[in-house]
Amino acid sequence: MTPNPPPIPSPSSGEEGWSGPVAGLARLVDGLRRDVDPLTSLPTRVEELAEVLARLSGTVASIANRRNAGPAPSWLLAPEDPENTTTLLDQLGGWLQAIYLRYPDGAAALSDCWLWHPDVVEELVWLMHAWSAAYQGPAASVALAGDWHDRQRPGVVRRIRQAVGSCSRDRHRDRPGRPPLHAGCPDLPGADQLADIAGWWATARDTTPPEPAHTAAEGAWT
Repeated sequence: MTPNPPPIPSPSSGEEGWSGPVAGLARLVDGLRRDVDPLTSLPTRVEELAEVLARLSGTVASIANRRNAGPAPSWLLAPEDPENTTTLLDQLGGWLQAIYLRYPDGAAALSDCWLWHPDVVEELVWLMHAWSAAYQGPAASVALAGDWHDRQRPGVVRRIRQAVGSCSRDRHRDRPGRPPLHAGCPDLPGADQLADIAGWWATARDTTPPEPAHTAAEGAWT
């Protein structure tokens, strides 16, 4: 009579028989799995960090480009060179026609004598370059464009309206008895005491400042 074979031990049989090494291996594999599971999301986290770094790099580059974009030319400080001023006005005229006059409030505020108002030309020159920086410059962005529309352009329109009001070319024509408009830059008040105030501020600003000098407009001292 053939004897019955011994029962096959299960993995839970401990270290007895050949099930002992299998159970140990199972425990080892389970431990490794617990150690490895947190690392499965690592590639995704690395990609997220790479995206954040790319955005930060772009922001830094944008700020650097904005700082290095260079200053806008000034009409008030333009070189005494007809070629230079003609080029600047040609550029400004083309931009006004293409962009600025598309806005009804801007067109309404721009009098036909705007060229005879240096302060108005200065406002329009910098507004043109602000538009270029917002739309075409190395740091062009939606944020800059929004600022141009929301703050810069309306501010220039408001100041031009205040500066020229109802002025026109007719008011700039010479007529007997009429003083010329914008004949030149007025004298700087206090220019004769610039050195006095500079010296006082540099060496004794916590003391009483120098007395203002007497001017002819004030009449004689009594």
